[in-house]
Amino acid sequence: MSTELETAGETETMTVREALREAMREELRRDEDVFVMGEDVGTFGGVFQVTGDLVEEFGEERIRDTPISEAGFVGAGVGAAATGSRPVVEVMFSDFLGVSMEQITNQMAKMRYMFGGKTEMPVTIRTTEGGGQRAASQHSGTVHTWFAHFPGIKAVAPGTPAAAKGLLKSAIRSNDPVMVFENKVIYEQEGEVPTDPDFTIPLGEASVEREGEDVTVVATQRLVGETLELAEDMADEADLEVIDPRSLYPLDTETIAESVRKTGRLVVADESPLSYGTHAEVVARIVEEEFFSLDAPIQRVGVADTHIPFSPDLEDEVIPTGDDVREAVDQVI
Repeated sequence: MSTELETAGETETMTVREALREAMREELRRDEDVFVMGEDVGTFGGVFQVTGDLVEEFGEERIRDTPISEAGFVGAGVGAAATGSRPVVEVMFSDFLGVSMEQITNQMAKMRYMFGGKTEMPVTIRTTEGGGQRAASQHSGTVHTWFAHFPGIKAVAPGTPAAAKGLLKSAIRSNDPVMVFENKVIYEQEGEVPTDPDFTIPLGEASVEREGEDVTVVATQRLVGETLELAEDMADEADLEVIDPRSLYPLDTETIAESVRKTGRLVVADESPLSYGTHAEVVARIVEEEFFSLDAPIQRVGVADTHIPFSPDLEDEVIPTGDDVREAVDQVI
C-alpha cells in the first residue's frame, strides 16, 4: 500500500474512472481557470465515461465538446494555457497524438523554455492507451515512452485509483505541461481513494505497493495490479517488492535503487514495445547506479516489437500479463 493511503485519513472505494472524474471535479471547483475540452467529453460524458456528469455541474463553457480535430483542440489548449487558463485536454486514444505532435512537441513542450520562463504552460493532456479490448492497431497503442523522452513534458501513468486521482490533481495544478496516460483496461479497477480535496501525489514520486525481500518488480498501469496478484501467488517461492513508478518523467530512480540494494534482483514490466522503452530507461539507470548491487541479470517484460493485431489470439500473444512477469521472476531467482 502506498504511503499516501496510510496517512490520508478518510477514504472511499472508487474505480479508476471515478477517481479521475473526482480529481477533475475537485479542481474545477477549486480554480475557475480550469476547464475540460475534447471529443464527446460533455453531454456524452466521454467515450470511456470518465468526464461523466461534469457538464451538468459546470456547464458547456467549462466542459467543452470539440470537433474531431486533435491538432485543433490540442493547439487551442496550448494557447489557452499560455494566456492564463488551465485546460485539461482529452485525446480519446493515444494513437491519435501523432496528429497533434507539432502542437505538443514544438509548441507546448518548448514555449516556456523559449520565452525564458516568462510564459507558463499549465496544460494537462489526458489520453488512453493499451490493448486488450480487441480494438486493433489504431486504438490499442502504448506510446507514453515517446513523451517521457521529450524535454519539457512531464508524463505520468497511474496504476491504481488513488494514483489516478492524486497524479491528475497534481498535473492540473502544475505550471508545466503534463501528459496523463490512462490504461483503458483498468478503468473499472477498484481501490481506496482519499476523499480529502487537497489530496495530491507529487509528480516524480514512486510508490512501494508491496514490500518484499527477494525481487524488485517495477510495474506500470495494468501490470501493477497483475503483479500484486502474482506476488501473493508466489509468496512461497519468492518475496516480491512491487513498485509503481507512477511518474515516467520525472522518474523516481532513488526509490527503485533503494529497493534493488535490498533485493539484488530487478524485473521491469511495462505495456510498451520492448525496444527503447520505459523498461530500458529504468534498466539503464539501475545499471549506472547499482550495478554492483545486482545478483542476477535484469529482466524486462513488455509488448512484442509489433503493432497490436485485431485477432484476439494474436493480441493475447503480444501483450504482457502477470504470467510473463512470473517467467521473468523465475529467471532472476
